[in-house]
Amino acid sequence: MKLDNMFKKTKYSTLRRSEYKAETARPEVPEGLLRKCNKCGAAIIAEDVKKDAYICPKCGGYFRMHAYRRIEFVADEGTFEEWDKSLDTKNPLEYKGYPEKLQGLKEKTGLDEAVITGKAKIDGTETVIGVCDGRFLMASMGEVVGEKIARAVERATKEWLPVILFACSGGARMQEGITSLMQMAKTSAALKRHSDAGLLYISVLTDPTTGGVTASFAMLGDIILAEPKALIGFAGPRVIEQTIGQKLPKGFQRSEFLLEHGFLDGIVERSELKETLANLLKLHAEKELLKEGREQTADREALTDSRFTGNVSHSKAAEHLSAWDRVMLSRMQDRPVGSDYIESLFTDFVELHGDRLFKDDRAVIGGVARFDGVPVTVIAQAKGTNTKENIERNFGMPSPEGYRKALRLMKQAEKFHRPVICFVDTPGAFCGLEAEERGQGEAIARNIYEMSALRVPVLSVIIGEGGSGGALAMATADEVWMLENSVYSILSPEGFASILWKDSSKAKEAAEVMKLTAKDLCKLGIVEKVFEEPQDFSAENFGQVIRPLREEITRFLAEYGRMSEEELTEYRYMRFRNL
Repeated sequence: MKLDNMFKKTKYSTLRRSEYKAETARPEVPEGLLRKCNKCGAAIIAEDVKKDAYICPKCGGYFRMHAYRRIEFVADEGTFEEWDKSLDTKNPLEYKGYPEKLQGLKEKTGLDEAVITGKAKIDGTETVIGVCDGRFLMASMGEVVGEKIARAVERATKEWLPVILFACSGGARMQEGITSLMQMAKTSAALKRHSDAGLLYISVLTDPTTGGVTASFAMLGDIILAEPKALIGFAGPRVIEQTIGQKLPKGFQRSEFLLEHGFLDGIVERSELKETLANLLKLHAEKELLKEGREQTADREALTDSRFTGNVSHSKAAEHLSAWDRVMLSRMQDRPVGSDYIESLFTDFVELHGDRLFKDDRAVIGGVARFDGVPVTVIAQAKGTNTKENIERNFGMPSPEGYRKALRLMKQAEKFHRPVICFVDTPGAFCGLEAEERGQGEAIARNIYEMSALRVPVLSVIIGEGGSGGALAMATADEVWMLENSVYSILSPEGFASILWKDSSKAKEAAEVMKLTAKDLCKLGIVEKVFEEPQDFSAENFGQVIRPLREEITRFLAEYGRMSEEELTEYRYMRFRNL
């Protein structure tokens, strides 16, 4: 319809054409003020986004953050010192137009290359930091990117500093061919030396992290964190779909997918990232395991003998209970569970997830925390407090992934010289088809094998059920303690009766035969200490158990923390050798 005819047929017929244009025209907005969210499509004010950590105020979606802006966001003001600026990027393939492309990007972004490296403080803790910037050839890793990261890690090793790398990349840089591929080996080798020196590396994955970067430095962190919904994967979604001819499921290769499948320690909101990094750095900055002024301990001979004498504390109300009564009490729904002990005994707990192989098993909780200021690794077999939680945690029956997660955290504790404290509460390892397919027996055996020689103090406390090898895989320790109504046995009474008497209904009689109570096991030298429980033990009277437990953990850390690595491993070996 012509403009003149439209004026004749609409309410605007009395307006001059210029007035109509003024009324209907889109308001003029200064260039750069309004942006469109590429996730929800909403118009948003750019300045508001910058103030809100580059997060869409409409949908909460994350925008990619420039490298220098990210450093400002996590580092203490004025502490960043940049390293290795202006390294010369070569053209090994003599790829046509590559030098011109690089020069254009330098002028457009103000960057010399796709990564910024240097040293900064995060809440007062000095760390080496590297940040990839996707504006520069999608932060692909060419020779200079690999060189800057390797140099930063080498300098961190020399100066005895932790490393934090923020990954954001399309992968290896195609324009540099095989030279780019070699950066995967270069960066990985530098990080191996840094790790062998006993130093912390935290990898933070942002959107996107793909290709050769994923297959090298991005996935090698002692702790691997990610931003929400970040794309993370070796092959990109488009490549996978073209290869297999199938549509990928929603959420595939996103942070949440990787967390569920055991490859991330956690997903951290941008607003919480600096605090999380600061806490992790401080937990790993402690060189001494124990505070000065711990109470004096018994001499070496008395320590060795304590294994045989035992320490039993029983409440009068529980003296008349049968073995089967105690089995039933150990299974009570309202009995405090592993997460309750972590919350009550430790501070600054940071849960770390996944076995880095297949899955994050929620039947095992583990992470880094402080006990009276001392950094420790704490791991618990986790039952739920209601039916829904029990289903989510598989009723405290770990799969192979749970044991592999626990072992990963124990070996990490060994690297950083942290004591390990385990809370055991399982009817037994999960015995499903998939558990056998993924090597349940091997996972349990590997835990026992490695725990027997861990070069740090190891304490295990049986707080409920201690079922078979599923319990021993977290109880191969310097000392094993029990609550008085917990049980520890070769098998459940039902299973015992079924195997030996071909009648699972005789579980009550089996419990009396099995010597599975804390008192019996202390007499046998299987456990060192037994802690009294209040009558009707629950969250309401939990403190009556926590107080003596805290005192004894303090004693344990003081005693075993003074032993050399050789003494620790020899003592633990002889503990089981003599049983």
